[in-house]
Amino acid sequence: MITVEHLYKRFGSTTALNDVSFSVKAGEIVGLLGPNGAGKTTLMRVLTGYLPPTRGTARVAGFDVQDSPIAARKHIGYLPETVPVYSELTVASYLRFVADLRELPRSSMAARIEVGMEQAGISDIAHRIIGHLSKGYRQRVGLAQALLHDPDILILDEPTVGLDPKQVVEIRQLIQQLAMRRTVILSSHILPEVSQICSRIIIIDSGAIVAEDTQAGLEKRLKGVEKLFVLLKAPVDDALAAVRGLPGIMSAMQDSQGGITITTELGLDLREKVAGLAAENRWPILELRPVSLSLEQVFLKLTTRETAAESAAIGGEEAAA
Repeated sequence: MITVEHLYKRFGSTTALNDVSFSVKAGEIVGLLGPNGAGKTTLMRVLTGYLPPTRGTARVAGFDVQDSPIAARKHIGYLPETVPVYSELTVASYLRFVADLRELPRSSMAARIEVGMEQAGISDIAHRIIGHLSKGYRQRVGLAQALLHDPDILILDEPTVGLDPKQVVEIRQLIQQLAMRRTVILSSHILPEVSQICSRIIIIDSGAIVAEDTQAGLEKRLKGVEKLFVLLKAPVDDALAAVRGLPGIMSAMQDSQGGITITTELGLDLREKVAGLAAENRWPILELRPVSLSLEQVFLKLTTRETAAESAAIGGEEAAA
């Protein structure tokens, strides 16, 4: 549905996108993560035809966004971070204006506007002035305009910004429903949001893709070891000594609550052996689970590695001087 190949975007001497390549299949919800200034918004603007690439290609629904921008845009619903609304219009008037710009057929325009408002949860404020709405409702109006032409692809830049917790849950559920028959690219700084909604994650830093995988795949690549947490109803010293006697243990450390974190080589699963050990000693198991990296930890590892390496190099040069 979306194919990006060796994409570059430069603004003078600044490289905003540096050899970016990826693809998104129909029906996927892909999260786009990166620090401020990483190039996320630039990438979305190139995909939606608002900016031309300096080099490389981007295809949407088979159409090159530079050679056939109008044809590509017909397949895209775009919600930028700054919602493009006219504050002096009513919600319904604004959506009619957008529908006219998109050249929706008059015979279906009213129905599409109703569907868009219903999906965005704004049917009850159709005749309100947009300038009198809260930021959360203006965000919903922006989402409604992105849905008007029933696009195959949704590109959403911070879609839940400014919404209250109830609205956030509703919009997340809506995005998941929409993705059942659409492709979605979601940019967000709210990492739990990406973790809950997206099937795959693309992390971009300094204009380049530094990782692309599922959260589980990213975690596996970065961990390098397996970790298992166990909490036993047993004397702590006895439990720790017994666990350390298991084959394949790299380390076993006790926490302040008496639980034990076990570290082994990647690919070694000791849950069955730990359970057997507990049964043999008649120690009830209160908790037994793998220790995972959070998306925040994955993100920080991938986006700070280069900075840390640069800092270390600079420090070495200063020491040598």
